[in-house]
Amino acid sequence: MSFPENSAHSTAEAAARRSYGKLVAYLAARTRDVAAAEDALSEAFAAALVDWPRNGCPANPEAWLLTVARRRFIDGVRARQRHDIASERLESVAEGLNAAGGAEIPDQRLALLFACAHPAIDAAVRAPLMLQVVLGLDAKRIGSAFLMSPAAMGKRLVRAKEKIREAGIPFRIPERAELRGRLDTVLDAIYAAFAEGWSDGTGTDVLRRDLAEEAIFLGRVVTELLPDEAEALGLLALMLHAESRRAARRNADGEYVPLAEQDPTLWNLRMIDEAEALLLRASALRSIGRYQLEAAVQSAHVSRRRTGQANWADVVTLYDALLGLSGSPVVAVNRALAVAELHGATAGLTAMEAVARDPRFAEYQPYWAARAELLARTGALEEARHAYDVAIGLERDDAVRRFLQQRQAGLGK
Repeated sequence: MSFPENSAHSTAEAAARRSYGKLVAYLAARTRDVAAAEDALSEAFAAALVDWPRNGCPANPEAWLLTVARRRFIDGVRARQRHDIASERLESVAEGLNAAGGAEIPDQRLALLFACAHPAIDAAVRAPLMLQVVLGLDAKRIGSAFLMSPAAMGKRLVRAKEKIREAGIPFRIPERAELRGRLDTVLDAIYAAFAEGWSDGTGTDVLRRDLAEEAIFLGRVVTELLPDEAEALGLLALMLHAESRRAARRNADGEYVPLAEQDPTLWNLRMIDEAEALLLRASALRSIGRYQLEAAVQSAHVSRRRTGQANWADVVTLYDALLGLSGSPVVAVNRALAVAELHGATAGLTAMEAVARDPRFAEYQPYWAARAELLARTGALEEARHAYDVAIGLERDDAVRRFLQQRQAGLGK
């Protein structure tokens, strides 16, 4: 008797989405070998696609996959150590894999995320590593999203996994005393992944759009496993607020639409409502941090556009708090624009001048675009043209570049 192949494939895909990271975390935590855990699980999924159409999908696909992956892992160790089958390594692996062999598989994805974000791992590869080992994305997909060749990304991921094994990086959630600093590293890596996906403004690059969705999924994992961590809730709220506006960021012709000119009816209200609920949960925990404040700024923008009531004083207050926490050039520029809305363009330029000596602004496109906008409002047209020239030269997005060129042309002669 055979069973519908499509049903087997859809069940395997659902199990992969739901359980891939959970199973890799379980295997890797007991073997200290992330790469081998991934290989064993990959073989288990391949076996499922052969077995399930023929024999039917198991009642517990997750347990079936884990059983096969355990067997494949041990077979792999035995094959690599065939001259010493009774080695301590093989015994310890088998013992570790069978230590928690009950029906309920413990969820150790959070411990895996902390391992990926360990200080010994290169900061630039933490986000890609999480995307691969927790979500199962391949090096080609990750490399494309991070503007790197699949071969180069693959090598970096392999080195990171070797580092985890060789350095004995622990698969554990840090104790409360050290959780805050380590959790910030995990959240920063997740946000870095989201930012890469967010950079595809049109949503036409499937790899980048999916990357934003996968980062949101990772954010959900953290909030589910650490429901009382305010900054985890804040990050998820921030990502949802940003993602809710994706459909409004470009018009029907693919041209860039700034927030102030977006059509709010195109925003995803379900995402916005979820983001607002997350912010309320976070505020009740009374532990303010960067991601909560950034999400609160987005919430204020949404409220202003939906109600028509100016709230720029509140936005400036939020940016003041953010600037004090981060000293970020992004925050400094956005704060200056908010000051301009509240007190006029000259006040905004004054606020911008206070931080203009920061060398990071020299090649920071939003600074030059914001400066051009404020200079134009004050009538300093030549200076505005120059600032637009710099901003246009720094911008990589064709649609945004055309938008800046149109603004520059609007200055007249």
